[in-house]
Amino acid sequence: MVYLNNSSFVDGIADFPLPRLLKRKDSIDDKLLAPTEFFEKAFENEEPENINMAEREWAVPKFSKAKVDKAGTDLFSEDLFYSGNSLEIIDNWRSAHNYPLNILQDGLRKRAKPIYNDCIISQRIKRLSSITAKLRRFQSMRLSVMQDIGGCRAVLISVKQVEKLVQNYKKSDIKHKLQQEDDYIKNPKPSGYRGVHLIYRYNGRKSEYNGLKIEIQIRSLFQHAWATAVETVGMFIQQALKSSQGHQDWLRFFALMGTAIAKREKSNPVPGTPTEDSLLKSELIEYSKKLDVENHLHAYGEALQELEKLQDDAHYFLLTLDPSTKKLEIVGYSDKELQKASDAYLTVEKQIKGSSKDAVLVSVDSIATLRKAYPNYFLDTKMFADLVKEAIA
Repeated sequence: MVYLNNSSFVDGIADFPLPRLLKRKDSIDDKLLAPTEFFEKAFENEEPENINMAEREWAVPKFSKAKVDKAGTDLFSEDLFYSGNSLEIIDNWRSAHNYPLNILQDGLRKRAKPIYNDCIISQRIKRLSSITAKLRRFQSMRLSVMQDIGGCRAVLISVKQVEKLVQNYKKSDIKHKLQQEDDYIKNPKPSGYRGVHLIYRYNGRKSEYNGLKIEIQIRSLFQHAWATAVETVGMFIQQALKSSQGHQDWLRFFALMGTAIAKREKSNPVPGTPTEDSLLKSELIEYSKKLDVENHLHAYGEALQELEKLQDDAHYFLLTLDPSTKKLEIVGYSDKELQKASDAYLTVEKQIKGSSKDAVLVSVDSIATLRKAYPNYFLDTKMFADLVKEAIA
């Protein structure tokens, strides 16, 4: 339970402990959190051959980058995509990112935990629908150079903690190659998105994966709540709000809320939004009423029906959400069942193509962490709703 002031609270992410009462418009004080020391050693360089890693069967790239790029262009034509082997090629290309993704995620976990022990760590392989959408938005992009096929994320408490974790990476002797850093906290996206992205090229013991890119996202808890709300609303209105596409009023509202949260975190505002408190509040009130934000956010999370098919040792989770019926199916797979999980993921993606349904295959420690890492699939926007109330109060 996260207290925002003496009269209101956020309980949007269950069991996520925060260290103290927050005053209105106060930022979280890292001095009151568990102390941390930075690790200069690059954990990912070790690539420990633990039992779980050794027992898994890891996919390796089987096709040339030219064939991968051709399969990417075939995504735009169902006849081409399903008549040849394009689906097999793309599925192999995605699956081949699992090994480097696990290595980079393990390093992220070891770096983030000492900074805040209850941080949320997760990983995912990019959805076919997301790959297609990105290739449409960036028509000169080739699939073989897409930087976020494999992605992992750390959600920490505050911006200060995010900065500590980023600096830890910069000071380390990690041998994976940092290709790109995007600091959307210093330079927020016009959409209102904020966070830090580090793009690494795997460079390790298994040379067959060398050069594959993994994206590491690092966010604060409030930035995560914002991103969750954007994805949840986007799923319900069937518009790509997270890609700055769709209903202009919703896009403007989320940009304004990006600045409202940035002010709480004492960070840079979103470009094109008011920086004066009274003007920001006035415009937020206008759009909140126009869009009936409070009622919409409340309605999205009501009566979600969860259908769980889990096992005690589940490590991978396949989530399939139908926003129209508010049904979420969760199927769990053990460490050793990655290939089975990947095959099921591809089958579901083919089944839901062209519908309002959404599916993703993710890896987290437990079902409890799953709710915190992917609250949008549980239609949980409570934390964001309370942030809105604070902003317009």
